[in-house]
Amino acid sequence: MQATIRVKHGVCRMEKWRMAQPVDFEALANEHIAIVGRNGSGKSMLVDILTGRHPLLMEDPAYDFSPSKKPLVSDNIKYITFRDCYGGDNDNTYYLQQRWNHHDIDESTPTTGQLLEEAFLQTGGDTTERRAFQQRIYNLFGLHTLLDKYIILLSSGELRKYQLTRALLSEPRILIMDNPFIGLDAETRKQLTNLFQELIAHLPIQLILVLAKTDDLPDFITHVVETDQMVVGKKLTRTEYLNAKCQQNLPQLSTEKVKAIENLPYKTGEYHTAEVVNMHDVSIKYGNRVILDRINWTILNGERWSLSGRNGSGKSTLLSLVCADNPQGYACDISLFGIPRGSGETIWDIKRHIGYVSPEMHRAYKKDLPAVRIVASGLKDSIGLYVKPTEEEYAVCRWWMDIFGLIGLYERTFLSLSSGEQRLVLLARAFVKDPELLILDEPLHGLDDENRQLVREIINTFARRRNKTIIMVTHYQEELPSCIDKHKRL
Repeated sequence: MQATIRVKHGVCRMEKWRMAQPVDFEALANEHIAIVGRNGSGKSMLVDILTGRHPLLMEDPAYDFSPSKKPLVSDNIKYITFRDCYGGDNDNTYYLQQRWNHHDIDESTPTTGQLLEEAFLQTGGDTTERRAFQQRIYNLFGLHTLLDKYIILLSSGELRKYQLTRALLSEPRILIMDNPFIGLDAETRKQLTNLFQELIAHLPIQLILVLAKTDDLPDFITHVVETDQMVVGKKLTRTEYLNAKCQQNLPQLSTEKVKAIENLPYKTGEYHTAEVVNMHDVSIKYGNRVILDRINWTILNGERWSLSGRNGSGKSTLLSLVCADNPQGYACDISLFGIPRGSGETIWDIKRHIGYVSPEMHRAYKKDLPAVRIVASGLKDSIGLYVKPTEEEYAVCRWWMDIFGLIGLYERTFLSLSSGEQRLVLLARAFVKDPELLILDEPLHGLDDENRQLVREIINTFARRRNKTIIMVTHYQEELPSCIDKHKRL
């Protein structure tokens, strides 16, 4: 049987890239594999070995990409990483509010359509058959409405559609995707699964999915490889894995930590208003594109809301108005904590009372600072840390990192952490100042089953404190904590 990828007793040359044990891995041509495991267990490290990014000491991975005639590994294996759904590694000029500041876009900024057309022409030529394939993918993802949109303005779900389309247009022999379903609404997840099934039925393509959320395991997956504490496990059939998998929603937050959160001392200078958010006929428009159309929303103190809607429906734009990240907010009829927008308050007056995590924030964090300093930046409402915290403030940061299971990672640099660990750090950043308003935009992206349960329990516990209001966005209704009892859909 043809082995498309084979690694025997693989040990990376660089010590910092090494797994706890030598790696043995084999992918046969008729297999579609899921790589699963806890956050920080070595999933991405394994993929870096499979793709040749981390060279090995003795024997490099062996590849057999037939029937593909492409000579290079990079032409035959396409890898969509977790960060790709937040824009990739080439948007180093990106900043948190950029998506809503259209005056910063110049004529050289590419549109989605221009980048996809460039990728199409580079990866196989312009033939009638390939054009039909291109249009089929565009139709599947509804990309025709995005082709004239600047790439930096796409939502996280739209970016994921773009990255998947770009990879598929190159017709790779092996497509590796890190959490392909995150950021996608339920209908698009279903469409994507159907597309994958059609692709493997009609094209010589092999799929390898890297999954933190194991209930995302699609039916077309034939085998599962689990990583645990930097050790690559034995390849199991899908049935063997599911039969052995013990799905238990055991409590992840100890009784002591629950009491500690509930008994946190309250700050002086908090807002105690009956209305936390009040929006009246709020509309946002960019050129001819209407994003929000006469939205009315009142959120009272202590309420816990979910905000839902299809990809591109305007959820993050709506939240950017609340967080004072969108300059159009000053032209809208919005009050926060009983104060009308534009009545003299500064952006920092507003942010001091809000804890916030979002895909845009994850995308904006490019600096490789120690994790505890990332958390400390939440005390200063900044991306990066420009004011040195006191030792007392650092103690608070470490306390919240412990709550989120990040003990011992205080000095690990942010970009050296796994994507799931990065998300936990950003969550600790959102909670660190004990905010009156907590805004969680897709907070569980990339988290494994246990950490998703942990975060839900932390949110439920935090919601029991007085004067706390919560807004949460997710495309998975089952991810909503039990405290969320009000719902708004765009």
